[in-house]
Amino acid sequence: MIIGIESSCDESAVALFDEKIGVVFEKISSQVKLHAEYGGVVPELASREHVKNFVPLLKDLKNFGVAGAKLIAVTKEPGLPGCLNIGLAVARALALMLHLPVREVNHLHGHLFSPFIPVHARDPQSFPSNFREYLPHLGLLVSGGNTVLFKISENLTMETVAETQDDAAGEAFDKGARLLGLPYPGGNLIEKLASSGNPKKYQFPRAFSSRSDMKFSFSGLKTSLRYFLEKFEGSFVPHIDDICASYQEAIVDTLATKVSHALEQHSYKSIGISGGVSNNDILRKRMATLATISNKKLVLPLRHHSGDNAAMIAFAAYISDSSLNLL
Repeated sequence: MIIGIESSCDESAVALFDEKIGVVFEKISSQVKLHAEYGGVVPELASREHVKNFVPLLKDLKNFGVAGAKLIAVTKEPGLPGCLNIGLAVARALALMLHLPVREVNHLHGHLFSPFIPVHARDPQSFPSNFREYLPHLGLLVSGGNTVLFKISENLTMETVAETQDDAAGEAFDKGARLLGLPYPGGNLIEKLASSGNPKKYQFPRAFSSRSDMKFSFSGLKTSLRYFLEKFEGSFVPHIDDICASYQEAIVDTLATKVSHALEQHSYKSIGISGGVSNNDILRKRMATLATISNKKLVLPLRHHSGDNAAMIAFAAYISDSSLNLL
């Protein structure tokens, strides 16, 4: 069993992963409401809240029971330095108390492997054999801070296929929501409003649409929305649902197009998405369509594992365990 600890941004989280069962315990303490009044995460405030939030989380973990745990996995990077340091301090203190080793896990690797948590849970006894059936894998990580296409090869080496040159997809959603006057975090509100809108009503730009440009960019999209809204400055903005639907379509279309280009360039057995934006239903449907057309397996994280969580950190540590003979 592996204890997971996550604190890269504004989520304090602990989890317990059992290789024979899967995730047996997990709990997340969110700071979203606290940061909402500032319109975004305040690093110093987030660090202070982690100190407070980990106390009850660790009590809950202790009450559940950690007998049999062999390792503590904790997020190392990337993330907010102060927040990461709190998680590392918690992990090291817990390691001293329980006499366990600590393994530092890359936050992006946690997200990238999170779609395979359900694969393990369906048949733990067959793992890792059933995991190898998905390799090589093309993974799209889309969150507020990252938009990256990764290739995971048969020997678990990772290669960046494409990444954003500026804003991430999640930033595009949140910054777009701010321009529309929606409260933070606004990505979910854009999706909600878009559900009753026409995605073809307005045309917003798609950057790097060429097959030769394996890059993402969303800053121009955000700027385009700002110029569009300036036309209505001082007056009522009509058809906000159509604006949201068209703006969302531009983001999803950009992501799906680049995944399609990557599938044309290399051979993969599976594709998947992870990160907070992977909860977007339109994106999930587009990826499902791509998987069907290209005859690839599709893996998706459980919705509560799309955001920052400790279960994915523990699972990533398990995947990297050399005793699994995956390498």
